[in-house]
Amino acid sequence: MTWLITGGAGQLGLAFQIELSKQGIDFMSVNSTQLDITNPLSVEESVNSIKPDVIINTAAWTDVDGAEANESAANAVNALGPQNLAIAAKNVGSRLVQVSTDYVFSGKGTTPWSEAAEHNPQSVYGSTKSEGEKLVLESYSAESYVVRTAWLYSADRKNFAKTITKLALNASGEVRVVNDQMGQPTFTGDLAKQIIDLVLSDSLVGIYHGTNSGQATWFEYAQEIFRLAGQDVSRVVPVSSSEYPRPAKRPSYSVLGHDAWAKTTLEPMRDWRIALAEAMPAIISAVKAEG
Repeated sequence: MTWLITGGAGQLGLAFQIELSKQGIDFMSVNSTQLDITNPLSVEESVNSIKPDVIINTAAWTDVDGAEANESAANAVNALGPQNLAIAAKNVGSRLVQVSTDYVFSGKGTTPWSEAAEHNPQSVYGSTKSEGEKLVLESYSAESYVVRTAWLYSADRKNFAKTITKLALNASGEVRVVNDQMGQPTFTGDLAKQIIDLVLSDSLVGIYHGTNSGQATWFEYAQEIFRLAGQDVSRVVPVSSSEYPRPAKRPSYSVLGHDAWAKTTLEPMRDWRIALAEAMPAIISAVKAEG
């Protein structure tokens, strides 16, 4: 079995490389310079040449604020790119996993979003990712998984956990963190393993939510990072998101429900606090190494 990872240079792409290697699965990982998923001819040629059994699309325009001023470019990567991969996957009989996001929903809720909840994105980023889901399922629903995730972190690349860890270890004084947005911190290593297990278990295709269990605000998440880093948790101060206006609207409630896992042999992913505790030593080491 050969797997193709697109967006292989990102933190989730790197997590897939680690997990596939652990499981002894052959794979090829490509970054945006090696394969431009917005170019249908390049995608067709690459997929026809490799003939992967599985394609994992982690490639995405993830600059949420930047998407507001670059809608066409964000749409090319987040919507047309996945469509190109779905068409190419269908032509060679590959299974496709499209990684999506909590931003496809309005964020105006109080109970976990179900896999079948209506899309109502509030930003360009969310709209383009929503369109990507639609185009994948229209093009190749027979062998495509859509896995929505949120609040990803790891010891690689830039992410909230590393930023807060750096402030905890290298700065002094208070750290002001938003306390009115609720979601699920999700470790890339857990998500990669969950998706690989999903495909290998030959579970029903369709939409799944790939987030660690439980929920937290960004403030509560930051508090836990400080605690695990052995730093003074009282330095973390809760603030309103109105103090940090951004070009793109952020969802206030992004907790994703995990009901779809009941139709598989897999359990939902573990609690976010357990995952974070396991990941923190590597995050601390990475932050110290980066200076």
